[in-house]
Amino acid sequence: HHHPTPMVKHGGGMGQLWASFSSKWKVKTAVRPPPHRPSYGLSREVQEKIEQKYDADLEQRLVDWIVAQCGGNLEKPQPGRQNFQTWLMDGTILCRLINSLYPRGKEPIKKIPETQMAFKQMEKISQFLQAAEAYGVTTTDIFQTVDLWEGKDMAAVQRTLMALGSLAVTKDDGQYKGDRDWFHRKAQGYRREFTEEQLRQGQSLIGLQMGSNRGASQAGMTGYGMHRQIM
Repeated sequence: HHHPTPMVKHGGGMGQLWASFSSKWKVKTAVRPPPHRPSYGLSREVQEKIEQKYDADLEQRLVDWIVAQCGGNLEKPQPGRQNFQTWLMDGTILCRLINSLYPRGKEPIKKIPETQMAFKQMEKISQFLQAAEAYGVTTTDIFQTVDLWEGKDMAAVQRTLMALGSLAVTKDDGQYKGDRDWFHRKAQGYRREFTEEQLRQGQSLIGLQMGSNRGASQAGMTGYGMHRQIM
């Protein structure tokens, strides 16, 4: 009659330890799907499941809106999640997008540097996220920088952009460009009760904050949307 070897017991113990540790500290283990890099280790159907949340029709609508909203010389990407990711990844288009939702001279992101440097590009994504939240997108609808930069969760990127589009249609302040049917209006009556003056004050306040944040984040490069990635 054989006792299980100590190794096995030890394994079980570690498992239990980890279970109690993770429940105590609420360690998020399986929250995020694996990254969307070439999926050598992932089975086909796992990969397809992850991609189900990403919506190709939505992608087309978002591309149409972003091009209409930014105006000018913006070229559409070829269809497909990876192309959509590449198109948005350096942060320039996102910054132009959020700026285009403000009157001229009131844009939240003053300088959009053309750059090949990864951390500068991530900083631009970061500034977009900060400005989107200041614009009114709920924190839970804000994607994280790696979701776009590493393609970890392009569905989350779509969610943020949809929320932004809906808000722009809802605010109805003359800045939205494109087909109004692309987005549902948000049912938030209180949004429209702000007086012009309050809005103006709010915007100049945001401008000041953005300015000081920008200086700070260049030193430490812990841009917005970074701090939540200790997963």
